[in-house]
Amino acid sequence: MRYTLLGPIHIGDSCSGAFITSRRMATILVILLIRAEHVVPIHQLIEEMWPQGPPRRATAVVHVYISELRKTLRRNGSENPILTRQPGYVLHLAGDSVDVFDFLDSVRHGRSLMKADKYSEAADHLEQAALAWHEPVLADLRDSPLIADFVSSLGEAHIECEELLMSSLLKLGRHRELVGRLYSLTSQYPLSEVFYRQLMSALYLSERRAEALKVYQLVRRTLNDELGLEPCPALQELQRVILRGDDRAPLLD
Repeated sequence: MRYTLLGPIHIGDSCSGAFITSRRMATILVILLIRAEHVVPIHQLIEEMWPQGPPRRATAVVHVYISELRKTLRRNGSENPILTRQPGYVLHLAGDSVDVFDFLDSVRHGRSLMKADKYSEAADHLEQAALAWHEPVLADLRDSPLIADFVSSLGEAHIECEELLMSSLLKLGRHRELVGRLYSLTSQYPLSEVFYRQLMSALYLSERRAEALKVYQLVRRTLNDELGLEPCPALQELQRVILRGDDRAPLLD
């Protein structure tokens, strides 16, 4: 079975299964998935579902949602993945897959391949992860502190994925095809100096030196206006490299 959390929450394969449309039920499912193979106490589920304070009979309400989830997750001839284990419940994956865990695994694998200078293989894994990403992620469930923290960590992993992917493709000499994508990333993440540096590199390597220098002025102005900061030393060094007309290693470090 496949659990899909990037986009509408779905259980099953692409041809069959069910969407979880109840926000409370979805909250319980996502928490059990985040803590898969570990017991989640009922009191924690209650605190995550009602952070401002639970209603009367909150425990009974949780039992009802668990019962509905079990019906949705029922497997023919095998144990239901949600088991009662004092003082709460545990969800066993038992070979099932979760898209966000696959995403994180692809990012980790891509990072390892980059460290080993295996840029082509790294790009394949990171591109797969980038294509799997769909926003907004669990947007209606972020009043749960646990889910909010999980979404935040996923967001950081997504930024790292894009940074590593752009770096791997630059290493492979695919700078011309990256310009548009990097412009989009700098717009999406206007305070990310890494994406500006990669964009300057891609433009300069594409013989668009003047545009690369304009990007430096843009990031300098943005950082000054938003944070009162100057660009980091790596960006300043890259500007000097471009002004000199140099094509040495710092462009792609």
